Formats: sequence, C-alpha cells, structure tokens
Amino acid sequence: MSKLFKTLRNLFIVLATIYVALFALTSVIRYPEPISSIRLALAPASKTPFLMPAHTIAPSASKHPWAIGAPEVPETVMWNKEKISFDSFLERTQTNAFLIIRDGAITYEKYRNGKSESSLLPSYSVAKTMTSLMIGKLISEGKLKESDTFVSVLPEFKAGTNFDQVKISDLLDMSGGLAALDNYPDGPAGWGVAIAQMYATTDLNYFMKNNRRMDSTPGTKADYRSIDTQMLGLVIKKITGEKLADYFSKSFWAPVGAEYAATWNVDRIDGQEKTFCCFNAAARDYARIGQLLLNNGASSIGGANLIDANWMKRLTTSKVTLDRNWGYGAQIWHPYSDSNLMMGLHGQYVFIQPSTHTVIVKLSDEPTKNGDNESYTAAVLHDIARALPNKK
Repeated sequence: MSKLFKTLRNLFIVLATIYVALFALTSVIRYPEPISSIRLALAPASKTPFLMPAHTIAPSASKHPWAIGAPEVPETVMWNKEKISFDSFLERTQTNAFLIIRDGAITYEKYRNGKSESSLLPSYSVAKTMTSLMIGKLISEGKLKESDTFVSVLPEFKAGTNFDQVKISDLLDMSGGLAALDNYPDGPAGWGVAIAQMYATTDLNYFMKNNRRMDSTPGTKADYRSIDTQMLGLVIKKITGEKLADYFSKSFWAPVGAEYAATWNVDRIDGQEKTFCCFNAAARDYARIGQLLLNNGASSIGGANLIDANWMKRLTTSKVTLDRNWGYGAQIWHPYSDSNLMMGLHGQYVFIQPSTHTVIVKLSDEPTKNGDNESYTAAVLHDIARALPNKK
C-alpha cells in the first residue's frame, strides 16, 4: 500500500508540475489555461461558442416570427457530378441546421444531431459579413472613410513599415498584405500558427502588435486572411467606443427582428470581439441577416433601411478574385453572378439569391480539412435556389 501511495503521489507531482508549466506558458503567449485550450482544440464546431468568453447580442424586444410558406422538400442533389439523396447530402456534410426561405417565408426547416430552432450555432467566417455591415454603417454616417488608414484610427499600432499604409478598403477586400496566414492547423501541433493564435488568444491587442509583419504592399495582392477582418473589428470598437455586440444589436440584430440572443466570442470579458469569426446565433436569425441583404438593406420588420444604398452596392460587387476563382468584396463571397454568399469554416453558409427571392442557411460540423466541400455545397445551394420547389 505504501508503495502504491508513493507511486500515486509521484505521479500527481509530475502532472501538477506539467500543468503549472503549461499554465505559465499559456499565460505568456496569451492563450486560455491548458485544460480550456485543449478542450477548444478538440471540440466540434458546434461546441465552440460555449468554450470561449462572449458578449451577448440582445434580440428584438418584440417577437416577429417567420411566416411559414408552402412546404418544399428537396429530394435529390448533384454532389460533385453525382446524384445523391438530399438526406445523404445533409449527412455527408454533417449538417446541424438547414433552412430555405422563399419570398420571406420558411418553406423548409430541418435540425439534426440534437439541435433545434433555438440552438446557438457558430458562424466562423460568416461573421466577417456582420463586421462589414458595421463598417458600412460607420462610412454612411461619415465617421470613417475607405481611404482612411488603419493606423490613422489606431495610431498605437504604428510600425514604421508599409503596415502603416494599410487602408480600410484594403482590409475589406482581403488585400491588407499582412503575413499572418489562414493556414488552419490540423491537430494540436498546429496551434502555434497565426490563425490559431488569433482564434484562441486572450489578448487581441497583444496578438496584433506581434503580427504586423507584411507579406506584400497593401492593396496590391488579394489573399484571404482573417487578420484583415480583425483589424476592421478594432476600428469599429475604437470609433464607436462600445462593445461591438451592443453596437451590432442596436444597429442590425434587434431591428431585423432577431428572436434569440446571439453571442460574439471575445478575447476576455469586456474585451474585443473576434470579428473574423465567433459570432453565434440561431439558424432562423442568421436567415434574417440574409433576408436583410435580399431586401437591399431594408428590414422585413417595419421596412427601416438598415444598410445604405452605396454599401449594398459595395456588398454585392466583386472587387477581387480569391479561392475557387470566386469573386469577393467587402467581406462577402460571390460564387455565382446571381448570388451572394456568407461562408464560414466547418460548413457554415448563408446563401442569398435575389432573382428567386431565396435565402438558404446551412450550419454544420464538418472537419477543418474537408476537401472541396465548399465548392460542391455552394453548387447544391445554387441549384436548390434556382429549382422550382417540390411542394408537399
């Protein structure tokens, strides 16, 4: 018994020593404490909203339920040139929620894997378009110009390099030129790369000051880099002087009639929202932002114009060509000439097709490495939007 006790005691000492060392390391590099970091690294996408601190985005004070239209049931889809059942598509892409909105009414709604109408689900880079909406509002109010440089708003980040030349317009169109890549990690070994540091950090100002190295001259090369969107988030907070969650709530979330509170993960409570990702909401409320864009910036609730006409044009115009040869501009994708797409890692989509008055929301738990699923899924959503509904 004495030998067993000594063995257990020594094991405890070793584990405690390792934990203390890891705690010290994570504190120095501004990561969550070790156990929280490991949980975040290993969690499926749909669990991550609850593993980081967050600010709450208040919903509408009055309830405005979606209208329910004539039901439509997709039966088959083309997936990478193969006809498969719609249910197989949902399973293959690890779908948690799928909604079709036609003419402002829900015509299809399905939840899987224990999720429901009220489930808080992550957006990942769908949040980039939310960030763009706030930038557009500041520009329309004359509080910001696209020609402004990042450091003219936040001079504390001046680097004495061509980083100081980065303009708001460069950041909007993924042309900032910073060296912090979006090379997403595959397993714990990759958690030292820039995108993982920005995702997990407990101090975004510290991260930003240590990631100002440039890869190209600002405005000369388009390359999808999430740090550009995070810089826009820092600008919004500086100009508004308030939490982005509060600013977004009163400017967009409540006015579109959001039924549920959303959250935006932050580096720490009362700190900075992670605007390149980490917006979390119910599927029906993501659809309300899609419907806002479909309505050319007018809210379906009372018709208030929430997006300036000039910014709507900016949102719907491709400025650069990025991955998959898709158009991109002002933090939103243009995979087809007749469609706009808010898209995030792990299979998050808000697809908008004005010509058919259609919004489609798909929220998923796909792995980080998912091949060319984004292209295949966008094609499926495009086909569904254009198809005559199969009504039942």
